[in-house]
Amino acid sequence: MSNIRILAIDVGGGTQDILLYEESSLVENSVKLILPSQTRIIANRIAGITQDRKPIFLKGNLMGGGPCVMAIRTHINAGLEVFATELAAKTIHDNLIRVEEMGIKIVTEPPKDAISVVLGDIDLIALKKALSYFDTELPRNFAVAVQDHGECVDGSNRKFRFQHWRKFLQNDGQISHLAYQTPPHYLTRMIAVKRNIPDAIVMDTCAAGIMGALCDPLIEKGNTKGVVIVNIGNQHTVAALVKDGKMLGLFEHHSGSMTPNKLEGYIHRLLEGTLTNEEVFEDGGHGCFIQPGFSPGNGFDLISVTGPNRGLAEGLGYYFAVPHGDMMLTGCFGLVKAAMEFFGKA
Repeated sequence: MSNIRILAIDVGGGTQDILLYEESSLVENSVKLILPSQTRIIANRIAGITQDRKPIFLKGNLMGGGPCVMAIRTHINAGLEVFATELAAKTIHDNLIRVEEMGIKIVTEPPKDAISVVLGDIDLIALKKALSYFDTELPRNFAVAVQDHGECVDGSNRKFRFQHWRKFLQNDGQISHLAYQTPPHYLTRMIAVKRNIPDAIVMDTCAAGIMGALCDPLIEKGNTKGVVIVNIGNQHTVAALVKDGKMLGLFEHHSGSMTPNKLEGYIHRLLEGTLTNEEVFEDGGHGCFIQPGFSPGNGFDLISVTGPNRGLAEGLGYYFAVPHGDMMLTGCFGLVKAAMEFFGKA
């Protein structure tokens, strides 16, 4: 009897959520970890070097920014030097000219006295060591979700990211098609993950969260009539119109800009088909797109919410999703569901 094992890692701005899935066991009995995200871990390392007033040398891989980029800026503002390889520097901005304008020196070797900091969204060495203390081995199969804006050298990366969503929605909108063995060339953060784990299935965190929400029995049942799936993450909020495993519409914004009233209004207009891309973008979000074939009022009675900041929707009367009894691993469940389409056929 086969026993497919998958390590699913959902990389967020605040946490990295980890599930060791074993086909032969109940999902509820899986090894689970909620850890600080690598960007926060690396930000703390940089902050320590800033306190010691030492120059830093960034090497390793491209990764998500957020806290680590803020820590780099703080280091520079303290009058301290930052050096970086080209690949590591792309964590800060896709345009290396912009990186150098910040005062960062692009080099190939670490200068004398500079403290090296290794960048990367995944630290398999640390995970392997942590699991070994509990007599648990890493599996051969990996599935990883990251929030990938795509490589945008000039212009708005919010617009660039939403062009990817729009193209997807204008095609078939099948959520499972957002899981990749070979991601598009412009999704450089996913490609960076593949650089470290070549056989990994990669996915966007928003797509993984939406797919994972479908593992909730109530949402799975409503999927045939249409459901609204809202994922309120630490940094991004996405709401999607989903029917039969396909997205018919979606908006994406920043969680820090949302309020309960704004969230309710956005979802209401998404359901009406009247929410516009311009409205969301001008408010500081990424955008909105609704397929022309979407029929307002035809199903979509269930509005479900997941994500660590789901408390923003408290009191709005929405259903709080709990796939496999564990909301924080929603993205991991989506990753496993998508990855089994690949590893299950091997």
